[in-house]
Order: sequence, then structure tokens, then C-alpha cells
Amino acid sequence: MTFSDSFLPPILLEDIAPLVAAVAGSVLLPGDAGYDDECAVFNLNHELAPAVFVVAESAADVQAAVTFAARQHRPVLVKTTGHQIVGQAHGAVVIATRRMNDVAIDAVGRTARVGAGAIWSEVVEKAAKAGLAPLNGSNPTVGVSGYTLGGGLSPTLGRSHGYAADHVRSLDLVTADGELRHVDAESEPDLFWALRGGKGNFGVVTALEFDLFAVPRLYAGGIYFPGERTADVLRAWTAWHPSTPESMVTSIAVMRMPAMPEVPEPLRGKFLVSVRIAYNGTTADGERMVEPLRAVAPAVLDTVRDMPYAEVASIHNEPTDPVPYYERGIMLREFPAQAQDKLIELVGPDADTTLVIAELRALGGAWDREPAVPNAVATRGLPYSLLGVAAGPLSQEQQLKRSVAELLDSMKPWQGDRRCVNNLAPDEAADAAAIYGPERYERLASIKKTYDPANMFRLNHNVKPAA
Repeated sequence: MTFSDSFLPPILLEDIAPLVAAVAGSVLLPGDAGYDDECAVFNLNHELAPAVFVVAESAADVQAAVTFAARQHRPVLVKTTGHQIVGQAHGAVVIATRRMNDVAIDAVGRTARVGAGAIWSEVVEKAAKAGLAPLNGSNPTVGVSGYTLGGGLSPTLGRSHGYAADHVRSLDLVTADGELRHVDAESEPDLFWALRGGKGNFGVVTALEFDLFAVPRLYAGGIYFPGERTADVLRAWTAWHPSTPESMVTSIAVMRMPAMPEVPEPLRGKFLVSVRIAYNGTTADGERMVEPLRAVAPAVLDTVRDMPYAEVASIHNEPTDPVPYYERGIMLREFPAQAQDKLIELVGPDADTTLVIAELRALGGAWDREPAVPNAVATRGLPYSLLGVAAGPLSQEQQLKRSVAELLDSMKPWQGDRRCVNNLAPDEAADAAAIYGPERYERLASIKKTYDPANMFRLNHNVKPAA
């Protein structure tokens, strides 16, 4: 089914009255006070322009918004924090969940139950008080629900525990028919399979429950070397990480840091190569393991230390305020010497690139193993994730996209045949069948037909309902 959402008419005041009456939160039309603020997303180069914004305060508000969208034959897009928004949502109903951010920690059961609007910093902080840790992302302002529905590659505990989606116990979900469902492995097994990895294709998650782990501290941080030593550091890291235990999670990033006040002085305006470390073990063992990397070259800055889990955002030290950028990622099926040489050519000291970051994450371990309750995550068995990030205003959009494309297209000889949906660009015309692989996609499309036959939830990397 093909849609022309950009041609949907504006919503009339008389049409919106029943929705306003049904919603405890806010209902905002273009021109209303607060509409522009709600449209703002983390990436300053992206904008939303929906027909109506519903700032939900409860699952009942979400149900009302979905029911309204169905009557109006409009698509629905969900906004938590706006780190990954697909499309501008012209003519759409956008549901903002930021007010639904309750976080409840069960210290005895080692679980968290969180609202759809919660961000990782809120979960990490509360869990840490109980000596527990989630499978959180690298940026503390990323929304828990979107990250988890897309799989969730935790840079702290993922190699020993797998994807965040692997540890979801249950989800509360409003489907296209307006029904609020409690979804788990027993109640609706097909939908439970699809939600964990299928991103936002099947409804609006209003809350989710997932496992926590008894990890109060990590030996973790970043070692920043001069960018001129990229080849030495990359080759040493590539030879080193496969022999480390699953309790060691690591990545490497070549960084051309902007000369901005937000960047710490030792790094500001510098060309660097950084190795990120997160080791769930003793400091002594961590120091012994990391020593070969420290011996490669003198460090510009070394932040690797014993730290409370509550401080793990400092490992990647990513921006928490909105910035203008373009990013896109692929998976690599291997990283042999020729691929290493090519990456050094593309982003090393002699490269002509405007990329701010090229990051390679080493996977493996539990990321390769199916969880006890299988799910739709498609990237098991692929050993590396490669991400390119270019920063700059929208006026430089084509240059930003070219910079990222030069990196990823040049690495295609080693690219895997599936994709991490959380690392796709907002406007990337990615074929969902290629993201998930034919067999998994066929099952997703069948489930989509059952729960969203009109493809209401299509403003995403879309799984279309089976014919």
C-alpha cells in the first residue's frame, strides 16, 4: 500500500474537539503555544511538522490519540527524546511520551518497569542506588523504549548479556485498533517476538519491564591517543580485543573534535583516536588487560578507571544537548588486514574527510547468542558495527551525507547482509527486508498484517503488512 501523507489536509478545530476532551495531556496544532517546542528533536538538522501533537500523560491519552488517527486515516509517529526520528510527519499525529517517564526499580527481582518517555540516565541513576545496572546505551539522553525496541547495543554489558531487547520481560502497547495490550511471551508470543527488534512498527509502547544486573562498578573509560597514531592503535586494538573475556566491551573511534567550548580542553579541536573500555571485573585484572593498549603510544588523555556504574556516560562522553549532525551505520561481517588498511586510508591522518567520528564497535559473545525467548533482532553473528558521524548545519546537508557515504560505501566489501535498525539514518531509504533478512522480514510482515493492517505505524524503517 502506498501513502501520500504529505497531502493530508490540516486538522480542523471541530475535528480535534473530541480528542482535546479525551486527553489529559496537551493537544497542539500548528501555531499553538508550545507546538514548536514539542517539534524540537535532538538532531538540529531534523524537524517535525505534524498535523497535531499529542503530549500524552497516560496510556489512556495514547489510546485516544491512536483512535483519533485511525478515524482520520492518519499515520502515527512516536517521539520520546527525538534522537532518531524518521520523516517530518507531515499530516501525521505525533505522540510525545516524555511526560510518561516513571521509573520503578525492583531490587529483589532485579527488574525495572519504566514509562515510554524515560531516558537512560533516569534508569541508570535509580538502578545504581540498588547496586544494579541496565543494558543502557552510550548516550544518557537516549530514550529507553526506542533504543530497546531496536535491539539495543549496550557498550557496557552487552557482550556478556546480549541485546537490551533480549531481556525485556513485558511491554504495554497500544495497537492500531486503540486497544491497550500487556504483551509478554505467554500472552501474545508473536507480537512479543516482533516488538523486540522490530522497532516502532507495531504500536505505541506505553511501558516496559526488563532485567537489571548486579553490577555496581566498572573498570571503564577512554584512552585518547594522537590521531597520527591511528594505524598503530587500530591494528593493536584489532589484534587485542578477540582474546579478551566477554566481560570486556570495547570500541575504537577516530575523532576530529570541534573547537567548541563544550569539548574539554585536552581534546578541543584535536584529531584523536580513542579506545573505549568497559570491563565488568576487578581493577587489577582490567589494568593488566588494558596495558598492551596503553603501551602503543603516549596518551593525550586516559580516563579509564574504577568507577561507579552511575558514571558510565563518561565512557563515550557524548553530547547531551541538541546538535546538528548526520549519522549512519552498517555492520561488518569481518575486519581483515585489507579492511583495516582501508579504514586507515579513509579516516586516518592522510584522509580528506569531514567526519567528526568514525566508530567501530566489537561485538560477539552474548550478542551472537539467541536469548531464552527469541526475538526479531537481526544482527546476531555480525562481529562489528561501524558508524559514521558528520556534524554541521542543514545548509551543509549534502556534504555531511557524502562524508558518511564515502566511509560506509568504501567498506562495502566487508559489509554484513543485515543492518542495525538503531543505526540507520532518519531519511535512509533502507529496504526493511534487507535490514532483517527475508525469513525474519516475512514473519514480521505477517504479524504486522494482524496488528496494523492499514500500516498506521509507517513513519519508520517500515515493515509493510503482508499482502
